[in-house]
Amino acid sequence: MARDFVPFGLTVCGLEELAGFGNAGVSHVLSILDPDHPEPPAFAAYGDHQRIEFRFHDIIDPTPGEIAPQKHDVERILSFGRELMAAPERCRHLLVHCHAGISRSTAALTMLLVQARPDRPAADAMDAVAAIRGKAWPNLRMIEFADAALGRNGDLIAAARARHRKVGLERPELVQFMIDNGRIREVEDLID
Repeated sequence: MARDFVPFGLTVCGLEELAGFGNAGVSHVLSILDPDHPEPPAFAAYGDHQRIEFRFHDIIDPTPGEIAPQKHDVERILSFGRELMAAPERCRHLLVHCHAGISRSTAALTMLLVQARPDRPAADAMDAVAAIRGKAWPNLRMIEFADAALGRNGDLIAAARARHRKVGLERPELVQFMIDNGRIREVEDLID
């Protein structure tokens, strides 16, 4: 399914899984870390690879004491994606990670797939990401910035909201978790 979007391998994971991909032929890494998190030591085992790093918290609205993803972060992610697609033979395997491999990383990969295939519905890209990472719950703030940057007129936002709804119905405990963690906008249509 992901091969319908890009001509290279794709992985999404969290920090604890990084060591397992040291021998997976990863050539490019899109790394999203909390601002105060130390450099992951697992990358020492990756061999030759290119890595771009972002540092912001997994929040969807400005929160005191935390750094929210910004429009310029999303623009840099999209620029990275354009570089990969301009010379796809240089990329054998892209690994995208964040702390848990659920929210920031899946938002980043979804926007990269939408950008790579603007002729496809964003829901197809979201389905491709969910096939790679079944627990995908894309960060809505990042998705909103990407929707605007890519001129998707709400298509990308709708795909993310549909994913939130699907996962929220399957795992209702996540709805309360999102409410408790200031992410009510992602679950507002699931609240009675």
